[in-house]
Amino acid sequence: MKTFFTTGKGICIVGIGIGITAALLQKLGNPPNMGVCVACFVRDITGALGFHRAGVVQYIRPEIIGFVLGAFASALISKEYRPRTGSAPIVRFLLGFFAMIGALVFLGCPWRALLRLAGGDGNALLGLAGLVLGIGIGLYFIKSGFNLGRSQKTYFSVGLVMPVIAVGLLLLLITRPELKTGALFLSTKGPGALHAPLLISLAAGLLIGFFAQKTRFCTMGAVRDAMLIRDFHLMKGVIGLLAGAFLTNLIVQQFNPGFTGQPAAHSVHFWNFAGMLLAGLAFALAGGCPGRQLFMSGEGDGDAAVFVCGMVAGAAFAHNFAIAASPKGIGPLTPLFVGIGLVTCVVIGFTMRKKI
Repeated sequence: MKTFFTTGKGICIVGIGIGITAALLQKLGNPPNMGVCVACFVRDITGALGFHRAGVVQYIRPEIIGFVLGAFASALISKEYRPRTGSAPIVRFLLGFFAMIGALVFLGCPWRALLRLAGGDGNALLGLAGLVLGIGIGLYFIKSGFNLGRSQKTYFSVGLVMPVIAVGLLLLLITRPELKTGALFLSTKGPGALHAPLLISLAAGLLIGFFAQKTRFCTMGAVRDAMLIRDFHLMKGVIGLLAGAFLTNLIVQQFNPGFTGQPAAHSVHFWNFAGMLLAGLAFALAGGCPGRQLFMSGEGDGDAAVFVCGMVAGAAFAHNFAIAASPKGIGPLTPLFVGIGLVTCVVIGFTMRKKI
């Protein structure tokens, strides 16, 4: 079984499964063209905890909880649970921060870019183009010696931090405590109020996390490997995701082609491109897309957990300071912080290179 998931056929089947699952989650109540969006769902969790107060995007998404716990279970069963940490934690935090800034300017992570395209949203093409260029710039630094440092084995309990946090979030979602502070903060309208039934969402997240951990599914890694070493193994999974979601959308009548009027999207083409340019560069320097970072955090990777913490901070900052885009367009501070993010990532790329 383990050998099967290392094959091209195995990762393609997992990708198709993710695409079908995402489209069906949309049909069952998740936001349109957002059946599974790692960045958007982490943003929603951030809001539910009160770190930002954008009332339309606040909900503890069970899919994210499932990603971490599913990957944790998969790693334990296959004896791949390896608690580890590396170096440059503050840099990893910054990369997660600016990756989220870029994703919320585009309004989606690489997964959602593919799902938006599978649903007919032409704006996703601009985002995907930006993502590829951002990864390409990151590859320039990687080929010239960029390195965040090697990871080292650490205590068993260190690797449990993210799975324990995931369990805590699940308990909060189930119990929904009513506190004088107003927490939990759960949307009553907008995308945050749209969600599939809890058990279905959790089961979907667990399955995706379990099988994605086994296959090393990663959208950024797929583009990186194709460009760097002409290896299309991971790309088979990405193509499978796109195909699975597209065909499912056709079957359940969720395919609506066009650029305007798309759900939770805007048509400011330059910023769709620039947002994902920043996100792609940050993903490349950090070594994984947001989904992959969650899966790795579930299997004990402390570096990935720091990146996820950076994403949470980026989501809070983006909404509190009017950086995140909306269907109406970009925020007043969007250009400034996309520029700061790009400069920061380029400086990191140039200054953390070893001679090779």
